[in-house]
Amino acid sequence: MNNYMTLQNIACGYSSGFHLKDISFTVPQGKITGIVGPNGSGKSTLFKGICGDLSIDSGSINIQGKNLNDLSLKQKAIRMAIVSQFVDNCDMTVQEYVLLGRMPYRKSFQLFETKEDFAIAKKYMQLTDVYKYKDKPMNTLSGGEQQLVSIARALTQQPELLLLDEPTAYLDISHSVQILNLIQKLSHELQLTVLLIIHDLNLASEFCDHLVMMNNGNIHYNGTPEEVLTYKNIEEVYKTVVITQQNPISKRPAIFLVSNKYWENKNDI
Repeated sequence: MNNYMTLQNIACGYSSGFHLKDISFTVPQGKITGIVGPNGSGKSTLFKGICGDLSIDSGSINIQGKNLNDLSLKQKAIRMAIVSQFVDNCDMTVQEYVLLGRMPYRKSFQLFETKEDFAIAKKYMQLTDVYKYKDKPMNTLSGGEQQLVSIARALTQQPELLLLDEPTAYLDISHSVQILNLIQKLSHELQLTVLLIIHDLNLASEFCDHLVMMNNGNIHYNGTPEEVLTYKNIEEVYKTVVITQQNPISKRPAIFLVSNKYWENKNDI
């Protein structure tokens, strides 16, 4: 399996507090990698470091052998697209918003989108099933619909790497599964490399090919869902009693919580 991105001994963080040190792992090409871990473990700090929102104090991030710091902003925008947790709640139409994804491809003094730009935007609006909203203002859509539009805009950049910050946050299970099924489909059909932060361990297990589990600013474990999502790892990191079993269809780990009420009386059950 080829690796698309390699992080080597990364250190980054905030001058007033939280820091990551010696973060190293690889992101497989054409696969979905999920970053999991409890609140305060460093997931968002790491994500911001990769996206460029936080400066890297030491170490390196390489994309197919090229140091990320050596790429221009335009080169980065063509290679990687970012879907943030909070979508812009603006009065721009869906089509106008999605067309922003073509900005890295604009030539000097180009004022308007080309026919190719519109065709590419239409393709990804149709693929994400938001073309029917193309003339609607963004601020009239639901949270799930806005997230799909945001993914369509990112895809319109035609990136090699898609970065998503908690794409299922605040969404119900139906919209969460819809979005993750779409991401899984895109990764498979377009050979798109995906790196995302995800809280729900069962969703992470079912939809991710590779997981990075963080704890206290360090990587606790990384590998396949089967390797990472063991009851031992989860209990050590989340300080919560769980039971893990195999999903009978996907064969991926399924995590079950156990309340104190039942755990304390487990011998009576």
